[in-house]
Amino acid sequence: MFGCHGAVLKVDLSAGAAQRLLLDEGLLRRYPGGSGLGTALLLQEGTAEVDPLSPEAVIAFVFSPLVGSPLTTSAKFAVVSRSPLTGRINDSLASSGFAIAGKKTGVDAILITGRCSELSVLIIENGTIRIEPAGQLRGTSTSQTERLLRQHYGKEYETAVIGPAGEAGVRFATISHHGRHAGRGGSGAIFGAKNLKAILVRGNQRTNWADPEGLIRLSKDLSARSFGPATAKYRELGTATNLLTFNRLHVLPTRNFQQGSFEGADPISPEQMGQTHEKIRTSCVACTIGCEHLYQMSDGSQPVRMEYENLFALGPMCGISSSEAVLKSSQFCDEAGMDTISAGGTIAFAMECAERGLIDEPWLRFGDGTALRRCLEMIVRGEGIGELLCAGSRSMALKIGGDSIAFAPQVKGLELPGYDPRGLQMMALGFAVGTRGADHNRSGAYEVDFSSEVDRRHGMTADVPRAIETENRAAVMDSLILCKFIRGVLEDFWGETSEMLRLVTGWDVNAGELREIAEGIIRKKKEFNIRSGWTPAEDTLPERMLSSVLPDDPAACLPKGRLQDLILAYNRARGWTDEGWLKD
Repeated sequence: MFGCHGAVLKVDLSAGAAQRLLLDEGLLRRYPGGSGLGTALLLQEGTAEVDPLSPEAVIAFVFSPLVGSPLTTSAKFAVVSRSPLTGRINDSLASSGFAIAGKKTGVDAILITGRCSELSVLIIENGTIRIEPAGQLRGTSTSQTERLLRQHYGKEYETAVIGPAGEAGVRFATISHHGRHAGRGGSGAIFGAKNLKAILVRGNQRTNWADPEGLIRLSKDLSARSFGPATAKYRELGTATNLLTFNRLHVLPTRNFQQGSFEGADPISPEQMGQTHEKIRTSCVACTIGCEHLYQMSDGSQPVRMEYENLFALGPMCGISSSEAVLKSSQFCDEAGMDTISAGGTIAFAMECAERGLIDEPWLRFGDGTALRRCLEMIVRGEGIGELLCAGSRSMALKIGGDSIAFAPQVKGLELPGYDPRGLQMMALGFAVGTRGADHNRSGAYEVDFSSEVDRRHGMTADVPRAIETENRAAVMDSLILCKFIRGVLEDFWGETSEMLRLVTGWDVNAGELREIAEGIIRKKKEFNIRSGWTPAEDTLPERMLSSVLPDDPAACLPKGRLQDLILAYNRARGWTDEGWLKD
């Protein structure tokens, strides 16, 4: 096969052994890689029915045919598991040299099951493994762990590691590499439960491309286009540039979604932070867009990667307007290996609970950067209120009781990202039906909301097919695997992505087949969730979103009946039952 090795490596940590298992080419064509292939493999392994923190659970690192090719933004990998935060499918995408090195080990996916007898590292080299004790790394931060591993094993290995949060079993702990993270939903906690501190990969097994000359021509064309106006704002300011735009539109979640705009947004905007903190712009491996922005800290510590989501979650969501507090909190999350969206969302929820007197924590108040940092430290240590916070806002609400679940900022247990669904109602649909929970990367329905043809404050069932289209495109990009930003430079999404796959693999895939592949991937994720216990009642939003308007934008109102109509239209358009079950 071109572009693929046609095999997976299944590692049993308990036995200290591994098997190389062949993959059927038909399976690879239906699920080319990434999230799609990972979900299909986990279903075969029975992971949907297994406690995600048990030794029997499987976590998958999955590559794709495009990894290692000259196509821009293609150096990505997926980490797929059953989420310990939500109990549903969790597929996280990340960019780094780990993707290229992992594929060079000679497989298209690495499946990990079992549990090490002590804290260990897993070393994979050209399909062979060894497991070595790593007790000396216990408690080390993500960057410290990577540095120590490079010193001991050499720079030729690429690593993926957990920090103290993963070791402590924080349900939104991440797997980290080169300052980036895979793990909304808690893949780092799975590593911690498996006593696995890190994976190191190295190999020299490359795959060939079916049409090298055609692929290089297309790669040069896409790279040239990626420097155009579609990505210019992200090169200049990064994704954090969305902060002031969303604030102006009153869809910036503030103080646990109590408001849609934040009076303290200006001081933490990238426009102003760039004047008070020295900034470095970088790129992911094999990327020509260059949207990453790292801010230097005043104390000389490691620079902080700032994107819209960690800026929103640790800033407006918690009422914090101090750029230094937001940067230091983000840095702490990075070093601890902890998802910033879930961390910020859960702490903001706790702040509101404290204000309402539902928990006795008088020090915990919106706008207090010291309280935010204290909470983050308590989460990692599992002390005091950290014992409640470490399992996410849904779990915390169920323990607190009262009406707190009504304003817990989550869907299926996954904390909402930085888009208020009352003012972005196609995005509201995407959050509600998302197999992963509330996730802006699995549904790009905000694109529909921001189009000139749609009233974003009044979702219409006629617009549902357009929201589905964004979800289908995301499914393909997460399986090929490509950065979401590249969609802005594709003139014919289905035609050009099918051409990429054809040039790499030699399959005579066309736009129509790729659409079918996308729908099959989403159906597979739905199947996983059903087998893991999904019910139609999960496809909803917090009661706050359905019973109140945005105070600063009264026109932004999402009645429960309207959301139900949108979900019904979605299920019917997908060919499922009205309740959302799959048909035979």
